[in-house]
Amino acid sequence: MPFLSKATGYSLADIGTRVMLGVSLAERGILSRYPKEKERYYVKVPAFSFSKLRGMDAYLSPEMKSTGEAIGYDDKLHRAAYKALIASGVTLKNYGTVLVSVADEDKEETIPLVRRFYNMGFNIEATSLTGEVLKANGIHTKIRHKPSEGSEEVLDSLRAGYVSYVINTRAILSGVHEGNGVAIRRVAAQNGIPMLTSLDTVRILLDVLEETTIGISTIF
Repeated sequence: MPFLSKATGYSLADIGTRVMLGVSLAERGILSRYPKEKERYYVKVPAFSFSKLRGMDAYLSPEMKSTGEAIGYDDKLHRAAYKALIASGVTLKNYGTVLVSVADEDKEETIPLVRRFYNMGFNIEATSLTGEVLKANGIHTKIRHKPSEGSEEVLDSLRAGYVSYVINTRAILSGVHEGNGVAIRRVAAQNGIPMLTSLDTVRILLDVLEETTIGISTIF
């Protein structure tokens, strides 16, 4: 409600309270079903405190895990998203390394997204099965082994400080959840690395990065 009030310019809490007290919408001068939309975009981004909440799995679920929110608005959607992400505490980088570890059911959908990072110049690292899929699709990828494989390579990469983003999804269809994902998300949170546990969020981030990154083209 606070977000919609800011985006529409209508104080919805005030309007709702007065309606419950018997004041009609017509008496308030509200004669149409929807207010005229403002000619700008409003984006709300939740803020999380996983780095302060030790031992908590940073994977998003129906439970309330956000500890705040930020709003960005602009004439362009990507700029509004950029402002909201920055205000929510996300460190946006248009360089570095993206570490990828996704569920089997998400691997095909992940390929074009990772390719967009790769085309922007990001280095790609991935856990074994995810990495093999990316390599098979022409994306140069360094394989990092997981704790379940008897190695802490992937966790050491996160601790080293050069990873800009972590893409990590959890199996929903199979219902199989290994401890690797929990460990990856926990170490990423402890080291302040932005975690993307939804591919829809990855798309928005890529749109923002592509909009705000200066490209290089050949001069003929």
